[in-house]
Amino acid sequence: MLKAFIVDDEPLARDELSYLLKRSKQVEVAGEADCVEAALEKLKNLDIDVIFLDIQLADESGIEIASKLNQLDYPPLIVFATAFDEYALKAFELNAVDYLLKPMDEKRIRKTIDKLYKLADSSEQNIPLLSNPHSFQNERLEKLAVSIDEKIVLFHINDIIYIGTQDGKTVVATEKQKLWVNEPLVTFERKLHNTSIIRVHRAFLVNIDAIREIEPWFNSTYNLIMKSGDKVPVSRTYTKELKQLLGI
Repeated sequence: MLKAFIVDDEPLARDELSYLLKRSKQVEVAGEADCVEAALEKLKNLDIDVIFLDIQLADESGIEIASKLNQLDYPPLIVFATAFDEYALKAFELNAVDYLLKPMDEKRIRKTIDKLYKLADSSEQNIPLLSNPHSFQNERLEKLAVSIDEKIVLFHINDIIYIGTQDGKTVVATEKQKLWVNEPLVTFERKLHNTSIIRVHRAFLVNIDAIREIEPWFNSTYNLIMKSGDKVPVSRTYTKELKQLLGI
């Protein structure tokens, strides 16, 4: 059974969501909070799988608490539950699993629960859902949202070949294009920590599904020949992890 935590400053809204989740008999509501400070304090002592977040809270935005949660090594899945639809794109940037609009609808809640369980069903361990940061069967993301020139561009994870840094800028490379963005590499590493994209060098993340060949290089390092034809270096620091993931 999934363990959930609800953050909403409206008692009736918390009660309604808690009732609908419990009614499904698939979710245990492990705790509730009416503000960010109380939520963060309670979450220190709880092992939860998913957090249901309101956007507009009395003391802080639910968007801000989601950003803080995503900085954890193994963050919970995030579902936004709000009366405002204008934050949907921002929620997507924060890798939210779903975005529920109030008033709550039981059928819509069940769809969200089904989505959460699909993530769990493909894992050997149901709880915690994110017990392995490189468990590709548990992919939370299908698309990556990136801000480029005041627009948000969506990349399908499978289309990404690598993400790297050059001259202080970050490049997102697919087979068809390379786009330069302002976000640092560490931000992408955090967003993509539960996907097939991993760090292989201080300046590169690669999609291991896009590796075509592994070429030995000097001093126990390697070059990865990607399916796009690009070469990506692997430093000694990340060689062991890469070999383990590829079974070599």
